[in-house]
Amino acid sequence: MFKKVLIANRGEIAVRIARSCKKMGIRSVAVFSEIDSRALHVREADEARLIGPSPSKASYLDGVKIIDAALAHGCEAIHPGYGFLSENPGFAEAVSRAGLTFIGPPAAVIATMGDKIASKRMAGKAGLTVVPGRPDPVSDPDDAVRAAREIGYPVLLKPAAGGGGRGMRIVYGDDEVIPALRDSQEETRKAFGDDRIFLERYIDRPRHVEVQILADHFGKVVHFGERECSIQRRYQKIIEESPSPAVDDALRRKMGDMACALAREAGYTNAGTVEFILDPEGNVYFLEMNTRLQVEHPVTEMVTGVDLVELQIRVAAGEPLPLRQEDIRLEGWAMEARVCAEDPARNFLPSTGLITRYAAPRGKNIRVDSGVEAGSLVSVYYDSMLAKVTARGDSRERAGNLLSQALNRYHIEGPVTNLHFVNSILNHPAFIRGDLSTAFIGEHFENGRMKIPPPPERLHFPVMAATLIYHNRQYLVRDSLRPMAARVGRTHEQEAWHRYRVKGEENVFDVLLRGDETLSTWTIRVDNNEYRVVPPRFEFYRRRLKLRINGESHYFQLQYQENFIWAAYCGISRTFEIYNPLEWRLAEYMRPVEKTEEKNVLRSPMPGLLVEVRVQEGDRVYRGQDIVVIESMKMETGVSSPCDGEVAEIIVTPGQTVETGDTLLVFKPC
Repeated sequence: MFKKVLIANRGEIAVRIARSCKKMGIRSVAVFSEIDSRALHVREADEARLIGPSPSKASYLDGVKIIDAALAHGCEAIHPGYGFLSENPGFAEAVSRAGLTFIGPPAAVIATMGDKIASKRMAGKAGLTVVPGRPDPVSDPDDAVRAAREIGYPVLLKPAAGGGGRGMRIVYGDDEVIPALRDSQEETRKAFGDDRIFLERYIDRPRHVEVQILADHFGKVVHFGERECSIQRRYQKIIEESPSPAVDDALRRKMGDMACALAREAGYTNAGTVEFILDPEGNVYFLEMNTRLQVEHPVTEMVTGVDLVELQIRVAAGEPLPLRQEDIRLEGWAMEARVCAEDPARNFLPSTGLITRYAAPRGKNIRVDSGVEAGSLVSVYYDSMLAKVTARGDSRERAGNLLSQALNRYHIEGPVTNLHFVNSILNHPAFIRGDLSTAFIGEHFENGRMKIPPPPERLHFPVMAATLIYHNRQYLVRDSLRPMAARVGRTHEQEAWHRYRVKGEENVFDVLLRGDETLSTWTIRVDNNEYRVVPPRFEFYRRRLKLRINGESHYFQLQYQENFIWAAYCGISRTFEIYNPLEWRLAEYMRPVEKTEEKNVLRSPMPGLLVEVRVQEGDRVYRGQDIVVIESMKMETGVSSPCDGEVAEIIVTPGQTVETGDTLLVFKPC
């Protein structure tokens, strides 16, 4: 067994690998960039080494520096985690040439399976069904149009190298093919240094289901069941679960056998994931193979009871797999949500900044894999994912409820996150039914909100939390102004009903509340629905609140500003205006504040690096036309014109760093 392993990664996966190493008695070495000098993964490792400036190309993507660090610290192996160099065959080969062990498959296998064209050919040899398409890359625009016609629209343009949705485009007709091909080639060239694009039929509303495999050096290959990964935005997963609600025992055996057959055909060793898509008719197609540990591996670990990282290390050290296929059983259900620094209300634009408050949920069957804490800086240089929250239950319903409650208790302040958005997905009726596809978010959400209103009882709970907080804050203020003698023996007028009117966006609620003699239990009526509520005994005015409502515990997040209280609960996040009856009548006469919109200035919607300006001064532009491109958190985003007009002045230049709200260019008056 290795005595020391270098972890060639950062964030939550580096923390997770370090903890498995510690459990196995292996010393770990972290690498870090300048901006990550105080990062959590640096402290979790036994040793650490600075490898360069903040941009990933100069640090985490510099294989020479990483190998030098491993040799300098006396390491025997390198674990790449996922992302960065984990699927780079050149890096895996260089690690081996340096006399170190790469904890992953051989370089030649990474090269073959990482090439989507070559991997499809190998899948066909192994007997797997692949999505119909053109097996060779296209580069000539006219040839691309011919290929698309042969396949039949809609057609998906996919990069032969890389993944994560980078460079993918869907086209529905001849006129869309050539511009989509150009954009796809440009994006994949920048992302992967490889602009080969191939075409395949686009399958509408598929499910994305993958199978986890492990193979040792002695010919044994086993699978650990499947994961459902259909909930995605921009082709990137945000909620995963195991098992899949669409897979029965027979299909599980079939997919598992196919995954293992492909691994044997490829001469695979170590951990890998074979990804499939299921069309609405139930047909299964091979999609691709990821030659690394997956982000969503915790759901598999929670239902099988195995430590996949430990098994990776043992296989890399030359040990045989200790498990037979019949030893591997899926017990219960596990669900995972990825917590990312992004704004769902603004098309998931990245968000950066200092995490000012942080509290992770804890408890039985709850797991948090995190790379951040209070004081962590979320920068533009790396992926937006901050953490993963996983819950396990005896059933899918129980796992989903546990995960939703855990997200209610997860508190992150600073950058905007998708925390409440992923919680709203868990509570959507279609998700609860298991009616999933990769089109789920587009079908059921708009601007980060459900297209259907939440059930009334779901709104009643945050309304009660906000009103109870407001009432008690008002009472404490009033009581503090009374003479001490007047306070003695007061019972908060517990016999009286206190009336409020609460407005939450388009909804208005009538709320009555009354406390008992000790104020330990409250009776609250919301629109004539009565609830018995027990608040916490101490620290009633925290930003996180636990209430027992009709005998069950519920968790809320709150922020206060006078009679405006923001509350979040099970994916519902709203600001509630709270008034007593007199204040409500006065508020009805107040004119709403009118918002003014700047149309002659283009401002940056996010922080990042400005990589391209697509116009010149004097150019005519049109509303919705992308005129600058900003890169942030490994993603390029086009910023479109707010109006039809003429460019008067360009303020920025490519290569410049911009912050949210910075002026990019000015138009002549529209």
